[in-house]
Amino acid sequence: MPGPSTHPASGSRELPGTGRTAVVTGASSGIGAAAATRLAAEGFDVVLGARRMDRLTSLAEEIGARALPLDLTDPDSVADFAGALDRVDVLVNNAGGAFDANPVAEADLESWARTYEVNVLGTVRLTKALLPALVASGAGDLLFVGSTAGLISYGGGASYTAAKHGVHTLAETLRLELCGQPVRVVEIAPGMVKTEEFSLNRTGSQEKADAVYRGVREPLVAEDVADCIAWALTRPHHVNVDLLVVRPRAQAAQHKVAREA
Repeated sequence: MPGPSTHPASGSRELPGTGRTAVVTGASSGIGAAAATRLAAEGFDVVLGARRMDRLTSLAEEIGARALPLDLTDPDSVADFAGALDRVDVLVNNAGGAFDANPVAEADLESWARTYEVNVLGTVRLTKALLPALVASGAGDLLFVGSTAGLISYGGGASYTAAKHGVHTLAETLRLELCGQPVRVVEIAPGMVKTEEFSLNRTGSQEKADAVYRGVREPLVAEDVADCIAWALTRPHHVNVDLLVVRPRAQAAQHKVAREA
């Protein structure tokens, strides 16, 4: 897999994203921010969507992107966001998250509802709103940042794994429904990724969040996933990367992780 682009925008070869507009959700931190940064470097006109406009505006200024407020749980916010876009060639459905690590016997149904609302229903809302523009582009890309949690379950992760299984089947279904249309449907499914907020939001404790990665040599970072996203989106448009599973070498499976003493 090639690394980040090194050729300048003013060079002899046009950047792969030139003339294409890419929307990235959940772009205020983590994988979303890294993906937006990488796509801007690849020449895409990037539109950032998230709720935290202070972070979003700062990133937009840094990478030369456009920041728009977006709350995927609010239909009016989604409609306003979609209405502010002149064109969309790429949609990176990245926004999501996990908010508890409870066993099913101790399920917090409010947390389950929040997890499903953010990861699944919010993704469906924006996809539905922007799909006509993706088709109209003549070469649209609909990319979902899923998770290995959407492929296999594990104890203490039911609310998140259920939601990410929903994202996985959403991508599969859309690929069937859009067959024959000029839109690729891509899913990137990362394993263990160490980011600023994911495990903290899930555990509610910095100590518990740190323990998730303790002893793991080189877990993935957001830029690793952004590299996969950029690679998939810059293949020739007849090439569809249906599903790309990416893990750190230390993680053989959800339940098998090498930890050093």
